[in-house]
Amino acid sequence: SGPLTRTVADSALLLQVVAGPDSRDVTSLREPAPDFSADLGAGVKGMRLAWSSDFGFAAVDPGVVKVTERAAKLFAGMGATVEDANLKLEDPFQAFWDVFATAAYTSYGHLLEEHRDDFSDYGLVSLLHGQEVTGADMSRAIYEIDRLGRRMEEFFDDFDLLLSPTMAVPAFPIGQRPSVIGGREVEPFWGFLPFTYLINITGQTAASVPCGYSEDGMPIGLHIIGPRGSEARVLQASAAFEQAQPWAGVRPEVS
Repeated sequence: SGPLTRTVADSALLLQVVAGPDSRDVTSLREPAPDFSADLGAGVKGMRLAWSSDFGFAAVDPGVVKVTERAAKLFAGMGATVEDANLKLEDPFQAFWDVFATAAYTSYGHLLEEHRDDFSDYGLVSLLHGQEVTGADMSRAIYEIDRLGRRMEEFFDDFDLLLSPTMAVPAFPIGQRPSVIGGREVEPFWGFLPFTYLINITGQTAASVPCGYSEDGMPIGLHIIGPRGSEARVLQASAAFEQAQPWAGVRPEVS
């Protein structure tokens, strides 16, 4: 869950404020943050970009694939090379789910007895699963996440950035999570987010930019992904896309 901004330039400014060493977080980078705004206008000429519609495992709405693939191809007109990644990853959902739910239970499990009915369905499911995760489950999950992280590091030896849909479906009404996507049954709480949880747990850098709409007018996002530490590059590509297909002035009709 990153910050929401209207423009890429605003994202760069916000990141400048929050980035950098933090003595309260032993995992934070020790080096001072670079100037994230410096190269926003440099474009993507010469970059090698990979495109994947499903990471090799995800169920994705065909309309989302159509819109995001068309958006990905725009980078070729900006001087970048865009290739089909043919990315074949294993779905890390179980590993993610075990770690995420355990963290949720560790933080909020003590509230279950007295406040069970106050949690959202999503929150309650997370806590109940976290309550059941064993030490062996966690060990396997950490191993799988580490293995997938190494796979992503190797992938970025050959590409500067990876492009994919941000979500597997267009935006939907709050609480109406899809249980079937592209004709396949999915886990209703997380099945629409196969791209983001994989990128988050492996520590990659990513941004989502508006790239089009579904047939019924719902927004669709393009996921621009780089290796860890590539925030400036991801912002640079995001700014190039924003210039090619501006979105900041788009407003929904108000009745």
